[in-house]
Amino acid sequence: MTIKRALVSVSNKAGLVPFVKALADKGVEIISTGGTSKALQEAGVNVTGISEVTGFPEIMDGRVKTLHPMIHGGLLAVRENESHVRQMEENGISPIDLVVVNLYPFKETISKEDVAFADAIENIDIGGPSMLRSAAKNHAYVTVVVDPSDYSRVLEEVEKNNEVSVETRRKLAAKTFRHTAAYDALIAEYLTNMVEEENPESYTVTYEKKQDLRYGENPHQKAAFYKAPLGTKTSIAQAEQLHGKELSYNNINDADAALQIVREFQDPAVVAVKHMNPCGVGTGNSVEDAFAKAFAADPISIFGGIIASNVEINEAAAQKMSEIFLEIIIAPSFSPEAKEILTKKKNIRLLTLELGEDKKQEKRSTTVRGGLLIQDEDAYGLEQANISIPTKREPNEKEWEDLNLAWKVVKHVKSNAIVLAKDQMTIGVGAGQMNRVGAAKIAIEQAGEKAEGSALGSDAFFPMDDTVEAAAKAGVTAIIQPGGSVKDEDSIKKADEYGIAMVFTGVRHFKH
Repeated sequence: MTIKRALVSVSNKAGLVPFVKALADKGVEIISTGGTSKALQEAGVNVTGISEVTGFPEIMDGRVKTLHPMIHGGLLAVRENESHVRQMEENGISPIDLVVVNLYPFKETISKEDVAFADAIENIDIGGPSMLRSAAKNHAYVTVVVDPSDYSRVLEEVEKNNEVSVETRRKLAAKTFRHTAAYDALIAEYLTNMVEEENPESYTVTYEKKQDLRYGENPHQKAAFYKAPLGTKTSIAQAEQLHGKELSYNNINDADAALQIVREFQDPAVVAVKHMNPCGVGTGNSVEDAFAKAFAADPISIFGGIIASNVEINEAAAQKMSEIFLEIIIAPSFSPEAKEILTKKKNIRLLTLELGEDKKQEKRSTTVRGGLLIQDEDAYGLEQANISIPTKREPNEKEWEDLNLAWKVVKHVKSNAIVLAKDQMTIGVGAGQMNRVGAAKIAIEQAGEKAEGSALGSDAFFPMDDTVEAAAKAGVTAIIQPGGSVKDEDSIKKADEYGIAMVFTGVRHFKH
């Protein structure tokens, strides 16, 4: 399919002039519109204006210019269909062989703070997607380009064969429909959020590829990492990697889990994660103090773990971290001394990420075979809870501190979940068990003698008093849990029997 006539209209003009000049040098007629036409003419390219083709002026501030039979007839005609060819001749329509179009910057517009709704609407492209869809539908005869990175590929084939292969045209058409689908999905998402539509009849979102991954959870599984175009800044997808080999599928999942936990804290905090569960969490007056506690919480499981800090990694913390094998360290920043120490380890990944207050709530989705589950983020904190104390004894100041930490952490542990906390650190984590007392036994065993005088957090209520019994025998003095079981009274009586202070929050934190 020899390219004799091309229509060019782009908002992203990167690489445009040399590409179009090369086409013009091969005798291709260039049709263009608005700012693109002006840019090409200033570069010395002979351009036919769109109004010259349609015989109709651009009107309504450019809203209507390419929506015309002289354009779409030239794009959609089946060249081997005698009826189509005859109608083109009868109506003076010439075929268009190449379309180079990218769309109004809708994403860039709505990503601006306090963007006016009218500006967002004005940056919804109509003519561009219409041309792209026409050209992509008729890719048997028309080459369509939406991405400047494809200019060289198209030009190479044109210069070599004076045409673009059917294989390339088909790939470019598929890319075009992905491009227009993503564009429309972003518009749909924006407007749906504007009208506060909950759980619409169809759920259309788009993601942009960040990187290919070596493999998925296991080496035999292929994988890639995509990011939301306008996602929250406090996301692993927005992290900058300063050092180390590329992230794996499991690294990304674990790093996301670590970030979700460390964001719970205002004081300096360090979180260690293995297999998406925290193995150690510590808070303190400094990052090195917080790390020492996170390490002491479980010095075995932290080996090969992922570390997240909500404050800068300084020299003292870096020195301690360098003494063990860690996969990733995530922090808002690294001091020059810390960076020098840690980058001596070739494989460790160092990531920086903005961890300031981010009030944007995102929907969380989980795929099931043939379907998708969507829910709000679990952003419910202790400050919003309807606190009640059903036991005879109330927690003292020290116990409240431990309960607060246990509750923040247990929210992020796989259910059934139990967390023991003491002295600004976790001392035992029981995760993902089929019954609650089983999770408690794991956490208690891990804590050992440290359990004496600790606080226990449970992600859901106690269906029986056996967890309270186990906690009491281990030396736990305070418990925080949602409450709401038909047998709450049994647990309350058991707590009173051992002098345990128990807090009901009225909210559950299941995490499957």
